[in-house]
Amino acid sequence: MNILKIYQKQLEHVKRLYQELISDGKVIYTDNHTPHKLRINLIDGSIIDIFYSISGKYSYHWERRTINGSLYRHDNAPHSKWRTVNTFPKHFHYKTNTNVIESNINKDPIIAIEEFFEFIKQTLIELHDL
Repeated sequence: MNILKIYQKQLEHVKRLYQELISDGKVIYTDNHTPHKLRINLIDGSIIDIFYSISGKYSYHWERRTINGSLYRHDNAPHSKWRTVNTFPKHFHYKTNTNVIESNINKDPIIAIEEFFEFIKQTLIELHDL
């Protein structure tokens, strides 16, 4: 799994499909120059961080706490407190870190980022932030 290529393809894909939402985006690197995460800044001032690991862990995080106190995150970290979630270890933090529901985000990184951006777009429309 070439994580840098995943991040680059994801960024290219969402810039093409959701240019009206994005102010900029870039790959963030660790101190030893390995790709750490993809950061996408949205026009409303919120931030999306996408993380993939070679071991298969992932996180799609939409940070809005400075705007309205909310956050949204799909991830597959196997936290024992979420074992009752039907899609465990996959789960979705909906509005807060402690409100967790099922996550049905796709395994394919390109489809997954598109699903996440569709959710973001619909949420912004509902909040009248778009």
